[in-house]
Amino acid sequence: MKSLSVVIPLYNEGKTILKVLEGVDKVDIQGIGSKEIIVVDDGSNDGSDLLVSQFVPGNSTNRVYLISHQMNFGKGKAIQTALTKCNGDYLVIQDADLEYDPNHYPELLEPLLKNEADVVYGSRYLESKPKSGGPIFQYVANRVLTSLSNLVTGFSLTDMETGFKIFTKEVYQQLRLSDLGFGIEPEINSKLSRMSGIRLVEVPISYTGRSYKEGKKIGWKDGIMAIFFIFKYRYFDS
Repeated sequence: MKSLSVVIPLYNEGKTILKVLEGVDKVDIQGIGSKEIIVVDDGSNDGSDLLVSQFVPGNSTNRVYLISHQMNFGKGKAIQTALTKCNGDYLVIQDADLEYDPNHYPELLEPLLKNEADVVYGSRYLESKPKSGGPIFQYVANRVLTSLSNLVTGFSLTDMETGFKIFTKEVYQQLRLSDLGFGIEPEINSKLSRMSGIRLVEVPISYTGRSYKEGKKIGWKDGIMAIFFIFKYRYFDS
């Protein structure tokens, strides 16, 4: 039986983090014998870290780890910290805001368990799953950024910026990431494209987007910077 590492970058998501942890803890995946849940609190000041520290998974044997940054660095830094602690045969990045549903894990892992892929992205823009919410800017920007990223990487993705990415151990141990913030998404994509023979596939996922009033953190400035990161990490990063 294989094992799964679930990485949860966390920053001021006190309203949702317990529901996310409960969802991750309960989801049953055929072929996966154990899960480790690694939460990296990135300097939250709303008590999110305290909620995680008090979380006890019912009758589960899942291991839950909390790592705390003393200040807010960004999503990228939280993922980098978590990568140094992961031991699973597979690794999934799970946002802490309930936009992405852990119940999709079996579908996302299926191509990996069948040895048909090395990396799986959960796409919000493949049409067989329901979607709702989220700023219109996010949709337009993601389509533009995904097309630009495809142009320089050679991939044919529909959702480069998805927060649902799953990797085999062989792949995630090769990632040498450096971006501290939301540039982590184009950085991961660009560095995957430089790995020889990488098999990257997408599967459709449902998605429940948030508005900025509800706590959405990524903004238009991040979209502009993503254009720079697409080229930087594809051509100018060693």
